[in-house]
Amino acid sequence: MKWHHVADNWPAFYEAIIDKWPRADESELDEIDGDQRAFLRYIAEIEELETEEAREEIREWLAGEIPSDVVMDESHDDISIRNSSKYVGEGEDEYDDDARFGDDGGEARSPA
Repeated sequence: MKWHHVADNWPAFYEAIIDKWPRADESELDEIDGDQRAFLRYIAEIEELETEEAREEIREWLAGEIPSDVVMDESHDDISIRNSSKYVGEGEDEYDDDARFGDDGGEARSPA
């Protein structure tokens, strides 16, 4: 993924950031607000890393897949959905049709 995906959808990445860097704090992430340099300094600080080490960790993290609920791309939907399973709660299935929950702009449907 590219940094602009992260910056444009900053709050949507909080869970992925905290998953990668458990010492990260949501209120601090709010302050960073997608600023790449501020994020680099923050990760270096909380992980007690040199700037270059923090930059490499962020680079590796960016090499991962964009969570499917952040940026939808029809050509990569299956891959994105499959790879985003780590962000789906226990007992849920990443392939379940969520249309019955009513968050697709239509009315809620009961399960078939």
